[in-house]
Amino acid sequence: MFPLYDENPTRITPYFTYGLIGINIVVFLHEVSLSNAQLSQFLSQYAVVPQELTTNLNGEWITLFTSQFLHGGWWHLISNMLFLWVFGNNIEDRLGHAKYLIFYLACGALAALCQWFIGMNSEIPSLGASGAISGVLGAYIIRFPHAKVMTLVFLGIFITTIRIPALVIIGLFFVQNVISGLATLQTAAHMTVQTGGVAYWAHIGGFVFGVILAPVFGLFRQD
Repeated sequence: MFPLYDENPTRITPYFTYGLIGINIVVFLHEVSLSNAQLSQFLSQYAVVPQELTTNLNGEWITLFTSQFLHGGWWHLISNMLFLWVFGNNIEDRLGHAKYLIFYLACGALAALCQWFIGMNSEIPSLGASGAISGVLGAYIIRFPHAKVMTLVFLGIFITTIRIPALVIIGLFFVQNVISGLATLQTAAHMTVQTGGVAYWAHIGGFVFGVILAPVFGLFRQD
């Protein structure tokens, strides 16, 4: 089940949403151009490595932001950018360009801190726009709970599109992450480069902070 577009018209062109998608794509293309050794060094420098953040917060805090533009593979990038494309435009429309960018980056940084808190001594780099986009989803579900989203659905060998309430799509996303996060809580606390894993707690944290921060940034302002 993959969202294609929502049906809420916007009053402004979501330049920052487009810009964020563009930056993520450019950075990923740079990643795939690197050798394995160069990529490992690049991720070590710009992704959040919890153990390094724990021991050197002053020197590593910037990775809470740079890590939001890194991705671990094509599917990681495509799925994230698809959700940002579908849901980011209306949140940018409601918050305004500048506030939207600050909101997005803040949710991403706070999401990364949530994942760091679960495994402060982990050596595996944490990266991706998922935490920031989860914040966008949190904002969307409280601002447009009754919106319908055109969604691509796979039914065995058949593929079709149907209109699904955003509440269902985003609700399933959050519930699945909570269940998976709780199920892997012990593993996340001892995650290493060898074990790897999905940063469920970054998703959960980003979503929760999106719900909290979006109204503060003016999500429900009257125009």
